[in-house]
Order: sequence, then structure tokens, then C-alpha cells
Amino acid sequence: MKLLWRLGKEAAQYKFLYVVAIFSTFALVLLNLAAPRILAQVTGIVVDGVDEAGLSRIWNLAVLLTFIYLFRIAFSYMSNYLSHKAAWHLVEDLRVRVYEKIQSLSMSYFHDKQTGDLMSRTVNDTATFELLYAHIIPESITNIVTVLGVTIVLISINWQLALLTCIPIPFILYSGKIFATRIRPNFRKTQAALAGINSKLQDNYSGIQEIQSFNQEEKEAVAVTVKAKEFTKYMLFALKHSAVFHPIVEFISSVGTIIVVGFGGYLAFRNQLRTEDIVAFLLYLAMFYAPISRLGRLLEDIQQAFAGAERVIAVLDVEQEIKDAEDAKSLNNAAGSIEFRDVTFSYLEEIPVLKNINFKCEAGKMVALVGPTGVGKTTFVQLISRFYDPNQGSVYIDGEDVKSVKLADLRKNIAPVLQDTFLFNGTVMENIAYSAPRASEEEIIEAAKAARIHTSIMEMPEGYNTQVGERGVRLSGGQKQRIAIARAILRKAPVIILDEATASVDSETERDIQRAIDELSKTRTIIAIAHRLSTIQRADMILVLEEGEIVQQGSHEELVNEPGLYRRLHMAQNAGENAEVAGAN
Repeated sequence: MKLLWRLGKEAAQYKFLYVVAIFSTFALVLLNLAAPRILAQVTGIVVDGVDEAGLSRIWNLAVLLTFIYLFRIAFSYMSNYLSHKAAWHLVEDLRVRVYEKIQSLSMSYFHDKQTGDLMSRTVNDTATFELLYAHIIPESITNIVTVLGVTIVLISINWQLALLTCIPIPFILYSGKIFATRIRPNFRKTQAALAGINSKLQDNYSGIQEIQSFNQEEKEAVAVTVKAKEFTKYMLFALKHSAVFHPIVEFISSVGTIIVVGFGGYLAFRNQLRTEDIVAFLLYLAMFYAPISRLGRLLEDIQQAFAGAERVIAVLDVEQEIKDAEDAKSLNNAAGSIEFRDVTFSYLEEIPVLKNINFKCEAGKMVALVGPTGVGKTTFVQLISRFYDPNQGSVYIDGEDVKSVKLADLRKNIAPVLQDTFLFNGTVMENIAYSAPRASEEEIIEAAKAARIHTSIMEMPEGYNTQVGERGVRLSGGQKQRIAIARAILRKAPVIILDEATASVDSETERDIQRAIDELSKTRTIIAIAHRLSTIQRADMILVLEEGEIVQQGSHEELVNEPGLYRRLHMAQNAGENAEVAGAN
């Protein structure tokens, strides 16, 4: 009932369409109830012998039947179309809401989620609301009103025979309860299995090059087969129960017809029931048991709809970890000073990634983060953009705790260039302009020139209108990274975060990007993560991280001349570069 109430609240915005559709449904049922009574009257006139007056009555009843059937078309249209219109608009709204909710959740939510599963919740599970509101609810109302209406009519004809027709109902309802109890958990598994197929397909399509490169086509085909078989197993389990349940319900319903035929014939033999009443009884009996027989299919649909609805509601009810405080402040035109005070952070309890981090970067300065892989450098910069909140301590921008400012304002003042560059399936220009959709073409080109990618773009088949493909598949790693840098430059944010911004470029391009970074460092605050120490030698401050702690800090000249991790890293890289040069010669 709690779920039903919640689903009702979701559909409340379309109540006008539902009210009209339900009114049309009631009218349709009343018209359906009237038709058998008229046919029974015609039968009575024919049995008694058709004279001129009887023929006139038959013509009048025929005209009345014509109008009833015409109105049935109109009300059936309104009942069917309006309920579908409301349902599909609701599905549309829910898909957008689920998407908006998912994209607003903090990064921690996605640690154990698969893209395919989230897509399934957004597309497949929301579609079950159409089943609920366009089919289950209207049909349930129709069936209930029909059964009640027919019961009243049958009692008015002969109450004894009417009561006998109700004998099968308790058995039908009890079998329906057993069916629902067994089938609902199975439909939950079916929805989850469908999501599993989507997740596996999404992973495989994204990694198709790796699959082919390592000759794993057969292995992945087997994995997809396993997922498909799992879905089929649960679906066939449900269908097996349905195949047993529906014939049982039909047999129980037919028992009512047998009772009417037998006992009705007995009453007619004793002249206690007229011929037209028996005809009316048989006509109404089909209307009486048809809704009850459809109960099984409705129960099956309800379980499927509820299974999908539960998965949708589960997403909508996820608590948003990273969100604005009630008294969040605006942050416009930030200068760009960054400070960490006693910051400790961990993804898992008792396994800290960062420990007691303290540092301050003045606006317009460049701070570089170096250290071995896995020491928390990327986590460090993600705390600045507030993708996560520290377990202890605080992060400040312009002296304001990032938790106290509006999240949209905070991120508006930060432009990231991530190590794993993501480009959307569109043109080069659209990808650069993603950070500033209102930017002019001239501004986009200037940003590209600053990122040293303009010349490369002009050599592409269609220049800035060249399609990059899904995730930028048509571009090289260096081109993608420089487009990401141009995107960050175009945003004109006071803080730029560079996460291994030169990781995928050659030495010449690295020097070009370094010059661009040098220009930016005069007017922007830059937080740079670098594996190549040559790219951060001009940084105002270098923070050396080891096991989640700052073990050294200072300028390149200071750190290279003192014993420690930085000096060892610098010497190791120099030795590697010298070896490469010697090998080339």
C-alpha cells in the first residue's frame, strides 16, 4: 500500500486526464451492461410472437442499440487514449527525473554501480509505469465496476441463481493470491536479470577493441549467453506459473456457467424463470466471469509493474550525499585561493587515502602534486571540486569552506582537465564549447590556439566541424587531451585542475602545452598532478605525497637539492630519459 500511495503521488500531475479516462471507463461499462438487457428483451418479444407492435418495439430497440454501440466507440477511445497519454507522459517525466537524480548523486554512489544497470532503471523500469497506469488501473476499474454492475443486474433477475454464480469467486481469488505470492519475487529477479544483460552489453560494446585485440570474442559470447539464459530462466518460471494458473481460473469460471445452465434449466422447467431471463443470464454471465478470469493476467502485470517501480523508486529515494547546505552562499568571480586544513579522507573505513593534509595556495599561483601511483593525488583535487567531502578537516576557496558555498557556483569557478579525457559524440567545436555553451566561435578558436590544438584541428577533414566519434575514438590521445585543455581554458575559471594533462602527448606537444600552462599560471590558480616532473618545474609550490601524506613541499630547486622522494623520482626520470636518447642514437 505504501508503494501504491507513492505511485499515486507520482501520477497526480496528470489527474485531469485520468479523471476523464476513468469517467469514460464508467460510461463504457454502463453501456456494456445495457446491451445484453436489450438483447434479452428482443428475445422475449420473439418468443412471445412478433406482431406489429412487437416489430415496432424491436425497431426501437435496434436504434437504441445503434446509439449504444456508437457511444461505446467514443468512450472507448477516450478511456484508452487518455489513459495512455497520461501514462506515457508520466514515463517521460520519470525517465528525466531518474536521469537528473542519478547525475546529481555523489561519486561514491557510482563505485558499485554498472552503467547498464542505471540505463535499465532509466529506460526499462520506468516503462512499467505505462503498464500500470494505461492498462492495470483502467482494466481493474473496468473489471470491478463490471462485476458489481452485473451482480446487481443478475440479482434483479433472480437472486437465487445470482448467488449460485458467485460460488467460484472465492476459489478464483484464493488461487490469485497464491499466484501473486509466488510470482512477484520472480519478476524482481527478471528485472534485475534484464539490467544484468544491459550492463554486460554496455561493458562489451565499450571494450570491443580490447575484446578483439585479445581474442576474447568466444569468452564474452559465453558470458552474454549466461546473462541471457538467466533472464530466460526467470521469465519462463513466471510463464510456467501463468500457464498453470490461467487454465485453472478458466475452469473455475466455467463451473459458474455449468451451475447457471443446470439450475437455470430447472427453474425454467418449474416456470420460475422466463426464457429471456435465461438468455440475459447467459449473456451477463460472460461479462461476469471475463473480468474475474482476467484477474490472473492483471496480477501478473501488477507484479511486473511493481518490480520495475520498486527499482525506480529506489533510485529516486537515494539520499544525496553532496548537496548544498540550507544557508549556502553564492560564490561569484572567485579569486582562486585554495586551502586544506587537517584534511583526512577515506573511501573505505579505516583505510585512509589522505591523512592530515595542510597547505595553502594563493590565488594565481601554481601548485603541483607528485608522488607514486595510488597516493591520493586525484582524490586530493576531487575534494576541491567537492565530488567528495573530507571525513575530517575542511577545504577552503577564497577563505570559504566549500561546504558552505553553492555547489554550482563552486564548480563554475573550477575547470578540470582529467587524465581519462572524455569527449562527447559530436564535433570538435561542440566538445570545446561544452564548458561554455554561449562562447563565440572566435573565443573557441582562441582557446584551441592556447591549447596548441588549432593547427591540428585545421588539418582534420572538416576542421572544427569534424565528428570525434564516441568518446573521441577518431582522435589520438594527444588530440583528445589538448581539446580537453582548450575546453578548460574556454571556461575562464579562476582555478584550473590538470590531472596528468600531458600524459598522452609527445615531447614537442608537451612543450607547447607547458607554454600554455605558463601563460595561464599568470592569471589562474593551477593545481597540477604530474607524472613527468619536467612539466611542473616552474610551479610555485610542489607537494610530494607518499602514503596519503605530504612528506615534502617546496620549489623544484629546493626539493631536487634535498634528500627525499622528490629527488629520487627526479633522478629516476632523468636516467630513463637519458637511456631513451642513447637508445635512439
